[in-house]
Amino acid sequence: MESSCAVDVGEGLRAALLAWMRPPVLAMAGAMPIAVQPVAIGSGIDVDAFVVQLFRAEGQSLVRLARLFVDDRNAAEDLVQEAFIRLSRSVHRITDPDRAPAYLRSIVLNLARDHNRRGFVSLRHRLPFDHEAASTEDQIDLREDQRRLLEALRELPPRQRDCLVLRYYDELGIDDIAETMGISRNSVKTHLTRGISGLSKLLDKPGEPWT
Repeated sequence: MESSCAVDVGEGLRAALLAWMRPPVLAMAGAMPIAVQPVAIGSGIDVDAFVVQLFRAEGQSLVRLARLFVDDRNAAEDLVQEAFIRLSRSVHRITDPDRAPAYLRSIVLNLARDHNRRGFVSLRHRLPFDHEAASTEDQIDLREDQRRLLEALRELPPRQRDCLVLRYYDELGIDDIAETMGISRNSVKTHLTRGISGLSKLLDKPGEPWT
């Protein structure tokens, strides 16, 4: 069972993620639904229409998710486009269409990690919370505690960060996170526990109490 501190941090993280990934008023620059070859999934679902519907429903929030970890909006949009391409190629593996958004978020998180690992960006120098560097689409009203939570989320190891996003934004259970990420249940539990602990420590730095 989660401690009261973990519950508080988790609830705060969920509220922050919901606020950050709320679709902005402006549409993604130049974004267009991706054309995929129709493929049968489950009971005869039209995957072409399915992917387009997903793009319209999730595209903007996925870009905002990528922008949490990639400092260039164009790069974030490219990562999301790539995520939909990968989804279209592996859609036959999805047994439950309702799980597709979480699957997409997992792909975007992996792509963002790979993108940063290659040294194409410098998160320390340009963050979307820096209004001088951020585009209009990245500016959104967040409470100070929510900003600090999301800043702390960036500091966590990738696996912890990914598990926390799937747990508190998508509200997936342990088994679903394990299946989505391709890791064991015990690994998910470990990453979640360490992630919440890491957030708590980062938020409780001297002189920076989290309220």
